[in-house]
Amino acid sequence: MAFEQRKNIILSLIIALALIYVGRLFYLQVINKSYQISAENNVLRFVTKYPERGLIYDRNHKLLVFNKASYDLMVIPNKIKNLDTTALCNLVHFDKKEFIKQLKKAKKYSAYKPSVIIKLLDEEEFSALQDQLFRFHGFYLQRRLIRNYTDTIASHLLGYIGEVSEKQIQADPYYVQGDYVGISGVEKSYETELRGKKGVNIFQVDVHNRIKDRFANGKYDTLPEKGKDLTITIDKELQHYGEYLLHGKVGSIVAIEPATGEVLAFVSSPTYNPNMLINHNRSKYYRMLILDSLKPLFNRALMSKYPPGSTFKIANALVGQEEGILFPNTYYSCNYGYHAGGLTVGCHGHKSPLNLVESIQISCNAYYCNVFRNILEHNKKNESVELAFKTWRHYITSLGFGNKLGIDLPNESPGFIPTTKYFDKFYGRGHWNGLTVISMAIGQGEILATPLQLANFAAIIANKGYYKIPHVVKAIKDSSIDIRYQVNHYTNIKKQYFEVVTEGMYLVVNGGEGSTAHIAKIPGIDVCGKTGTAQNPHGKDHSIFMAFAPRQNPKIAIAVVVENGGYGATIAAPISRLMIEKYLNDSISQPYLEKYVLEKK
Repeated sequence: MAFEQRKNIILSLIIALALIYVGRLFYLQVINKSYQISAENNVLRFVTKYPERGLIYDRNHKLLVFNKASYDLMVIPNKIKNLDTTALCNLVHFDKKEFIKQLKKAKKYSAYKPSVIIKLLDEEEFSALQDQLFRFHGFYLQRRLIRNYTDTIASHLLGYIGEVSEKQIQADPYYVQGDYVGISGVEKSYETELRGKKGVNIFQVDVHNRIKDRFANGKYDTLPEKGKDLTITIDKELQHYGEYLLHGKVGSIVAIEPATGEVLAFVSSPTYNPNMLINHNRSKYYRMLILDSLKPLFNRALMSKYPPGSTFKIANALVGQEEGILFPNTYYSCNYGYHAGGLTVGCHGHKSPLNLVESIQISCNAYYCNVFRNILEHNKKNESVELAFKTWRHYITSLGFGNKLGIDLPNESPGFIPTTKYFDKFYGRGHWNGLTVISMAIGQGEILATPLQLANFAAIIANKGYYKIPHVVKAIKDSSIDIRYQVNHYTNIKKQYFEVVTEGMYLVVNGGEGSTAHIAKIPGIDVCGKTGTAQNPHGKDHSIFMAFAPRQNPKIAIAVVVENGGYGATIAAPISRLMIEKYLNDSISQPYLEKYVLEKK
């Protein structure tokens, strides 16, 4: 009896397994045709249909980046007959040696399969070649869409595309050799949104790789899906004007809308023409840019780090108030600088003593040396200089310094705010104090900030204590921007302490004798600003200015850095003034100032 039961169980298992195999075979052969396609891969050609990349518009919906037809010259080596290499190269202005090199690579790859011999021919080159193509057996033209730019502006922000690398292919199976991908800027940050989705056409081919027919009448073909259009935050006209003002200079401009964190202008100078990186002369132009000593590919607005100079006095004024060692009626004297033992930090001549508002208006070095030293050494809240410094640094980083802000662009620099470990290593633990690092009182020494951080700092002051992460994409078609760009980030400084520094910044531009930036004054607009002069051990000092306007309900916060520009008021302040007036009034009331800026080298 037991034997019969075991026999029936085994028989049942065999029948069940047989049914499973039969069912699976039926599914593969009758229902699911994908395996048939895979099996026939050796007689099929899969032709990728590339999607149209998403368009890019400015905040006012003016087109900045679009797609235009380009053509790759393809070759099937075994079909070449009596090739006149010189004639072909002359038609498209292509280097003959490079052509021969590419042809050898194509032959090595396959005698029967097509290879790209010349990439990205433009319409003019296409027209010249198309009429003569019958003379060149084995060659044909393949259409593809490439990026094109309505203007030469905002190249560092928009970025460019280039051929995908082996590393990128290995990291993302979407890409294959010959695909194009965002290399920098928005093109890189929003690659997934912009690239769309590829389609495919499947053809039957003979043993010589010649197309015979559509496979299954196109049943398994798929259409490409267009990439998503982007609306970016910059104002095209303001961006254009900023690049115009910085032409011939080395530096950057960053302008932000304080309430939203949207970047209104993002200028890095010198710049480059993005349209030169989209044709078959790309490599030649790229090498020229790489070898340029002024580094036009380097994004100074995002990656350059400078001592912030006197603009940083505002940060120390805020920390001093929050820590209870500085008040509006706190006075310090200045005798052409700060003197302690054998150390002197020089200052320009001005009235003395000064209160807090006047110290900002006149930009007194001695005042902030006193403030900074008292924060570190005479602060009852902290037991040691090291603990006081950590507290100070905690406030400073909350103001957006020393860390990446998180802008939606690649390669952002964090700047630099030193730690106690840094000084312990440099001087030895217990062997440094407020006087040792006194240069940080006036934004010199070890402190480094990016132009983006300075513009964001101006936005924090305009907002009286908070900021939204700066970002350059305003909207994504059929999608939404990351929620983190819509959240308020509050500093560790109370709101009431910003009013005093705002008054000082207002007087920097609009005050009487001793104010450092009268040149930034705009009739009818209350501009609040602060000059900075960053010491440069390699040459003339850098000119820095940060500002926001109008004082009530600010619409723009800005930072300008001009390398080797001298004092903050010399060139950075007038550029800021012109940018603010252009944005708020759409006109310039004093054209001579624009002429002065353009002629200033």
